[in-house]
Formats: sequence, C-alpha cells, structure tokens
Amino acid sequence: MISAKRLKEILENFNKVKIAVVGDMMLDEYLIGKVNRISPEAPVPVVNIEEERFVLGGASNVANNLKSLDAEVVVYGVVGRDENGEKFINELNLKKIDASAIVKDPMRPTIIKSRVLSQGQQLLRLDREKDTEISKEIQNVIIKNLKENIDSIDAILLSDYNKGVLTKYVSEEIINIANKNNKKTIVDPKPQNFKNYKGATSVTPNRKELLDYFGMKKFKSEDEIAQKMKEIKNELELDNVVLTRSEEGISLFENEHKRIPTVAREVYDVTGAGDTFISTFLLSISAGANLYEAGVIANMASGIVVGKVGTATATRKEILEFYHDEMKK
Repeated sequence: MISAKRLKEILENFNKVKIAVVGDMMLDEYLIGKVNRISPEAPVPVVNIEEERFVLGGASNVANNLKSLDAEVVVYGVVGRDENGEKFINELNLKKIDASAIVKDPMRPTIIKSRVLSQGQQLLRLDREKDTEISKEIQNVIIKNLKENIDSIDAILLSDYNKGVLTKYVSEEIINIANKNNKKTIVDPKPQNFKNYKGATSVTPNRKELLDYFGMKKFKSEDEIAQKMKEIKNELELDNVVLTRSEEGISLFENEHKRIPTVAREVYDVTGAGDTFISTFLLSISAGANLYEAGVIANMASGIVVGKVGTATATRKEILEFYHDEMKK
C-alpha cells in the first residue's frame, strides 16, 4: 500500500500543480421528471420534466475531477458558437476552470448529451454532436495557444473521445511540445487512435480498449495482459502503460507487470470513473508520486466515485478518509 504520511505529502502538493486538459469538450444535460401516462401517439412514456441540470462532460469532466482535487486547470478544446456553448463556458467559470483557450467554432454545434430520467432510471439519451475533425485552422489555434502557455503548465492530459479535436496532427504536435519542454503527457485513449500517441509519457486504456486495439476477444492469462501492455509501451515509445480493469483493479507496466486490486466497496454507478482515475493518476505523478503510488491513489479515488450516483468526483479529504477506513480493515 502506501503510508499515511506519504499519502498526505502527495495530496498536499495537489494544489501546487497546473494541468492542461486537451480534448473533446461536452455538456451533459439531465432532464428529470415523473411518468404518469403513456403517450397516445406512440407506446412511449410521457415524462413531465421537473428539473433540468447541466454537468461538464467528456474531457471537461476530467477537468472537473482535477479541480475537485484542488489542482489549477486550463482546458483546450472546441464548442459551437451557440447557446449550449455559452452554457458550457458558464459551467467552467462556475467551477473556476480556466476557459480562456476554448475555441468557438460557428461550423460545429456544442456537443451535448441529454439524458431523460424518472425515478432514478434513465429512459432515453439524446446526442447532438458533429464528430468530424475540427478544421486545420482551429487545430493550429489549439497548438499555438498551448505552446505559448507551456511554461506555466506542469503536465498535459489528452482526453480522446474520438469527436474530432485530437486529430493525429494535434496529438503529435502537443506530445512533441511537451517532450521538448520536459512536461509529462498522459492519454485517455481511443483504440483507433493509439498510434497518434507515440512518445507520450503514458496511456491509460481500459480492458476493452486494449483488446480492441489488438483485435482480440479476451485475454487468456495475466502473462498475456503483461505481454500486450509491453508491446504497446515499446511500439508507442511510452514510459509506462496503465490498464484499468473495473472490478479487477488496475495493472501497471513500466519495466514489469504490477497489479493493484480494486478498493471499491459498493458500486452504484461507473459513470466517469475512468475520468476520475486518469485525473487523479496524473495529478499524483505531477505532485511527486511514483507510478505505483499514483496507481494506488487513483484507484482509491475511483473507488469513491463508483459509490456515488451520476457523474461524480472525489476530493482530497475523501481520499484520506477512504484510506484510513481501508487501513482499519
């Protein structure tokens, strides 16, 4: 595990770190209401909406997780020049996340995912998005903005939802800028884009993403998992690979394969658990943790958020309390 003294040391450094999050920005809308009847027009429920909530989603949920852990955060991405874009920027401002590098593109809508819920059940999800690549002009604006601010940034997190922001060009240029300036870059990847991340510090796929990349249905053994992680590390010239494995915890591969078991107590909702993991992992590394320590801390943070309903975050205080509870067992 990790000593209480060491954990406290690392957590105390979180608020001294500034992270740049680059990726696909989204707005999550929750429409909550009651169902009293079935529509006369079609065999579907009629939901009487009583509450509407907006939550940061996609790459901006990663930023929200970082902010909940008291890091300084700046986001690089694209929204539409529309009402939802204004709502998105307003949400960032409310969370005190730096939105100055967000580009407004009149040719694209702000990505919004609307969920209709009643009595805790999701009835429907509506996605409004355009997932083609952003224009070369906007790609260059994002790269230029990041390059100009690289000295004030401690590390970079690339959050790829395959919605057009992290093109091959953008990913490669940002990793190149980071490496020239000795900044760590950690990637939450999409299998079809793995080759774009060559030279990054780390990638953090989940089990399905790793299987998809190799065109496999399942892993036969722990040795096979270790072998595939090693292959990715060598092929992409990474420092390490971190594999998130749901109820099986996580696997780390730097020079050898290490396992960290899950610490989740009760799983209510896995929404955003991957975002919590990668944000806590990068923040821990940036705050002085080694790979194993960062894995343990991020694993605890994920264990906290899966015990909450909806897109949730963890705090430093919650991580400390969770640790002390685990130590009593």
